[in-house]
Amino acid sequence: MTTLLDDARALAPDLVALRRDLHRIPERGLQLPKTQARVLEALRGLGLEISTGESLSSVTAVLRGAHPGPAVLLRADMDALPVTEQSTEPVRSEHEGVMHACGHDLHTAGLVGAARLLAARREEIAGSVVLMFQPGEEGDGGARLMIGEGVLDAAGERVVAAYGLHVASALLPAGLLTCRAGTMLAAADELFVTIRGRGGHGSMPHLAADPVTVMAETILALQSAVTRQFDALDPVVVSVGKVAAGTVNNVIPDTARIEATVRTFSEEAHAAVEPRLLRVVERVADAHGLTAEIEYARGYPTTDNDPVEVERVERVIGALTGGRGYLPLPRPLPGAEDFSYVLQQVPGAYLGLGATPAGADPATAPYNHSPQATFDESALPVGAAALAALALDRLAQG
Repeated sequence: MTTLLDDARALAPDLVALRRDLHRIPERGLQLPKTQARVLEALRGLGLEISTGESLSSVTAVLRGAHPGPAVLLRADMDALPVTEQSTEPVRSEHEGVMHACGHDLHTAGLVGAARLLAARREEIAGSVVLMFQPGEEGDGGARLMIGEGVLDAAGERVVAAYGLHVASALLPAGLLTCRAGTMLAAADELFVTIRGRGGHGSMPHLAADPVTVMAETILALQSAVTRQFDALDPVVVSVGKVAAGTVNNVIPDTARIEATVRTFSEEAHAAVEPRLLRVVERVADAHGLTAEIEYARGYPTTDNDPVEVERVERVIGALTGGRGYLPLPRPLPGAEDFSYVLQQVPGAYLGLGATPAGADPATAPYNHSPQATFDESALPVGAAALAALALDRLAQG
């Protein structure tokens, strides 16, 4: 395992160059033609069975070992965010208003690194490795689309395990890996509310039906609901990120709008949260003689790690890093991830990988999605080696 990490570090210059190429050309959504082309170029010559997506610009590559055996899957997401870059990265986005602010360029380069490490060990491998390069993680559900197009069966049989990781520009020192059994990441839903009242003059609110005050009361009532109707040890988080109402200060508008994100950490809470929040919104509006139009959009489910696979992670990463590169995660993180759809189908594990820049405090450095987010490229070979090591260990099990 330590030899694997040494080999990954020898690849670091190539992986850094690839990552910087990708960082310059960030693309959003399900169609990433430039990114796809660069990935295909990077995989050339590795002896892989490569196919591309039909409804999205994905890349699926199958590495066949020299001996028969099961198949495992390794995944990297490739899409960027609608963020204008303000980071201190050595290279900058050349696409205005789009940035790899979540580190998916590191994920993609790292998976290419894992492919090279595994290809060099083909004679040792009994089985196959499916390499899943996925667009559309940032809200478009690209993993579910790739599952629909057959990525889990790309080797000719269903994969027996799946692994992925996510870098963080804060929270963890560069190169440190973390994981936990059970819920690793939250489920993420969206709540959209339009409160309908009756407009009028701001000086005579009694002749109108003011949706703004009802909107304010609704926001507060939602916060009370999640702290009083759900177990404090199985929390629900509701954050209103957008409110909109009115045009000028002396006109009561007809409508007011709320947009919120809803995070849950168990399937039980995820199932219960929608009807409870909708009841609160409807009844607050009704109490004031107004109506509320509600749209509740269920998003990515919780990302749940298989306990047996987390034991593998702890053992393999411990051996890979000499016992110094792994930290158990004590509680779930509130981010969400569509690798959850993969883990609903097959056992596996999703890891966190620190990429806090050298000299920065992990507690205060700009976090993922920030325009100032900067990632330490020294994490690249660690991520590549970790993915390759997990695949090798699971295939050795048979």
